[in-house]
Amino acid sequence: MAVAELSTPSYTKTHLFQLSQLSSLPTHLHSHRRVAFRPLPHTRNARICCSVAPNSNFLVPDVSQVQAPAAPAQTEDPKNKPECFGVFCLTYDLQAEEETKSWKKLINIAVSGAAGMISNHLLFKLASGEVFGPDQPIALKLLGSERSFQALEGVAMELEDSLFPLLREVSIGIDPYEVFQDVEWALLIGAKPRGPGMERADLLDLNGQIFVEQGKALNAVASHNVKVIVVGNPCNTNALICLKNAPNIPAKNFHALTRLDENRAKCQLALKAGVFYDKVSNVTIWGNHSTTQVPDFLNARINGLPVKEVIKDHKWLEEEFTELIQKRGGLLIKKWGRSSAASTAMSIADAIKSLVTPTPEGDWFSSAVYTNGNPYGIAEDLVFSMPCRSKGDGDYELVKDIQFDDYLRKRIKKSEAELLAEKRCVAHLTGQGIAVCDLPEDTMLPGEM
Repeated sequence: MAVAELSTPSYTKTHLFQLSQLSSLPTHLHSHRRVAFRPLPHTRNARICCSVAPNSNFLVPDVSQVQAPAAPAQTEDPKNKPECFGVFCLTYDLQAEEETKSWKKLINIAVSGAAGMISNHLLFKLASGEVFGPDQPIALKLLGSERSFQALEGVAMELEDSLFPLLREVSIGIDPYEVFQDVEWALLIGAKPRGPGMERADLLDLNGQIFVEQGKALNAVASHNVKVIVVGNPCNTNALICLKNAPNIPAKNFHALTRLDENRAKCQLALKAGVFYDKVSNVTIWGNHSTTQVPDFLNARINGLPVKEVIKDHKWLEEEFTELIQKRGGLLIKKWGRSSAASTAMSIADAIKSLVTPTPEGDWFSSAVYTNGNPYGIAEDLVFSMPCRSKGDGDYELVKDIQFDDYLRKRIKKSEAELLAEKRCVAHLTGQGIAVCDLPEDTMLPGEM
């Protein structure tokens, strides 16, 4: 999986790009579309917002948050005047278009590591309506670092130039306490890559500190029912660190991404069975996003039949299947010369859609979630990938009707032991005492070094 640009807690610069419902403009105004860019004051709470007036349904500046004269004085120094271009200087009636009348309430989505390659693919899927639906307007809040700030500006410009009707606002910044304000979804992609000679324990500590800060920021300013998907690695333990530093947010709302592993498992099973991958269902990834992960072929199905009835080569299932999935990222780097940014972005989109769309009857999906109260006997107080179902309301429940055999239980226990060791290694970041690192082996997936 690709590693995105790190977001560091340095708070000196924030900008806001305002994106409006461009498709609702009258035809004669379309020639005036240009880029709007406005610097914000360097204070934590100062923002410039575009908002829809509750009664008029007109796009108006939110003057409660910033003073902006309707008409600049003639004597104003042009160097000090906020730059205002085309459609962003106009007020227009959103009720003029039938499409916008039926839209849902706008949702705020934060993305960290927003200047990285994964985000470069993901943001356009979010803005297009592919993920949250064709009637769901969104505001994107993009978190980067001092080093990536110019790249963030470029990302915002590309989003503007794409004229996505559902994309209403784009804000960019380097302070999570500003960027995470009122967000209902937080996609935490940014993390430090593992450098040459760096031990896994060092990476846990380095990236863990990022997720301490982001957890605290979410706890302070995000919606209290925010849904959080952690992608930055080691994602299971980073998600645990994040949730431990956000006690006001339900622990159940935190996920670590194992959907790419599930997608890869479906692909390999389909290839072996000689079917298209839409015939493969009920695939679970158990445990950690590492080489101890357990792709479950015992409960998986192909054309509605148990995998072991379709694929008779059980030696392949037990010995080669898991290794193919684990090494897929490394093989892709050899072939492509870069890590799996596009497929990772697709898997994030899939993970979100699985939470906002009802799970098909009898099927489930994989997500690494908090283990407290799980029905499988897995140790509590971990973030562990397990089979989930959703009613499409953003929540989920764990699947209870799961079969286990000795082979599956043994492998699940190994992944559990690794996550318990990682948890001990970051105890100083979760408020659980002094860290003791006794990691048994290096289990980073190829391509995530």
